[in-house]
Amino acid sequence: MHLVSTADLIRKIRRLEIHTKNIVNEIFSGEYHSSFRGQGLEFSEVREYQPGDNYRDIDWNVSARLGLPFIKKYRETRELNVVFLVDISASQFFGTSYALKKERIAEIVATLAFSAVANGDRCSLIMYSDVVEKYLPPRKGRNRALEILREILYHEPKGKQTSLAGAFEYAAKMLKKHAVVFVLSDFLDSGFEKQMNILARKHDLIALQVLDDSELELPDAGILRLRDPESGVVEYINSSNKQLRQAYKAQVDLQQQKLAAILKSMACDHLVFRNRDSYVKVLRQFFALRKKRRMK
Repeated sequence: MHLVSTADLIRKIRRLEIHTKNIVNEIFSGEYHSSFRGQGLEFSEVREYQPGDNYRDIDWNVSARLGLPFIKKYRETRELNVVFLVDISASQFFGTSYALKKERIAEIVATLAFSAVANGDRCSLIMYSDVVEKYLPPRKGRNRALEILREILYHEPKGKQTSLAGAFEYAAKMLKKHAVVFVLSDFLDSGFEKQMNILARKHDLIALQVLDDSELELPDAGILRLRDPESGVVEYINSSNKQLRQAYKAQVDLQQQKLAAILKSMACDHLVFRNRDSYVKVLRQFFALRKKRRMK
C-alpha cells in the first residue's frame, strides 16, 4: 500500500499547483481559450447593417419596423465541460527516468485543469484501470482542480490491467452534454475502437498518449529483467543484441502507426508525450494547431 502523510500530500500538490499555474499564466492564458469552441451561440445585440455584414444575419422584423436594415449579433458561449479520462492501471506506475508515467500525467492534467479554471470551465474526472475507479462530476473552480490532482497522485487502484473499452463505455453513459474529453493513457490496450468511436462522435475527444522512452526503444544495456506491471510476467532479454532492439522498435513503430490511423479515422487529435519531451512544448503545438484549424 502506498502510504503518504497528509502534510506530504499537501506539499506535493501545492508545488504542482504553483509550477503549472505559472505556466498557465505565462503561456496558456490565451492559447487554451482560443483552442476550443464554446457550447453554442447566444444572442448579443441588434445593430445597424454595415458594408461587409452577412445578409443572412439581417433581422427582417426589426428592419421593417425601423425602416433601415439591422442585423442580429451572437456571441459564443464559452463555458466548456472538460473531462479527464485517466488511466491508473499498473503500467502507469512505471518509469525509467525523470518520473513515473502517472506523475507525468498529473503534470499534464494540472496544466490543462488550471487553464480550464482560468477560463471558467467545469472539470470532471473519470479514472479507470480494468474497472472504473473514480468519478468526480463536473464542477468549476480551483478546489475541483486540486481534487483531481489529489486523486491522480494518491488513489490506490483496485485493478491492475487496462480496459479502455470499459472507460469509453462508462464515459458515454455519464456525459450527457457535449464535452472536451482528454484521454490520458499509454494506449497499450486493444479492442476499444468501437466504444471510442461512439464517444468521439458525440464529444471532442483528444488522445494524450504518455509513454516511457524504454517502451518505444530498448536501451543497449546488456541483460535486462523485464516485468509486465499488469500481468506480473517476468522475462530476461539481452538488450545488447542489435537485431533484437531493431525488431522491438519496428514492432512498436507499427503499433504506433496503427493507433495513429485509428485516431485519425475518428477525427481524434493524438498527442504523444515521451520522457525526453517537454510536455509544455507538446501542448503549445497542439493549441497552435487547434487555433489554426478554428480560423479556417
